[in-house]
Amino acid sequence: MPVNLKSKKRLASRIVGVGVNRIRLDNDHLDDVADAITRDDIRSLITANTITIKSFTGTSHGRAQAKRIQKAKRGTKQGSKKGRKGARVGKKTVYVNKVRALRYLLKISKDRKEITNESFKSIYKKIGGNTIRNKAHLRTVIAEEITAQKS
Repeated sequence: MPVNLKSKKRLASRIVGVGVNRIRLDNDHLDDVADAITRDDIRSLITANTITIKSFTGTSHGRAQAKRIQKAKRGTKQGSKKGRKGARVGKKTVYVNKVRALRYLLKISKDRKEITNESFKSIYKKIGGNTIRNKAHLRTVIAEEITAQKS
C-alpha cells in the first residue's frame, strides 16, 4: 500500500529552506522516511542521503554574454554617435577633470618654489572659479606671477 509522504516532504523543505518540489525521496528507503516523525529524524535522513535536494537551475546568461561581446567588438565611430559632445560627457565631468589637471600643475610649480604661497592661493582660487581656461593659460599666469615677483 502506498504511503502518503507529503507531510514529510513539507517538513524537509521547511528544515532545509527550499521549495517542496526540490525535495527528492529515495525509493528504496521510503519506509524509513515514513517512520521519521521529528525534525531530527528528517535531518538524519538528509545526512544519510535518503532525502536529497534537487539542485537549483538558474537563468543562463550565455546569449546575453555573447551579445555583450559582439557589442564590444563594434566601435562607436563618428556615424553611430547620437547627441552632441555635452550629452555624452557632461559639463561637470569636463570641469572636474580640467580643475584637477590645473591644480596638479600649480602644485608642481609651488613645490619647485617658482611661486610664493600667496600667489599660489590666488591662482588656486582662480582655477576653482573657472577664470583660468586651460594649461597654456595657467602657464602664462604663472609666468606673469614670476615676473611680478622679480620686479
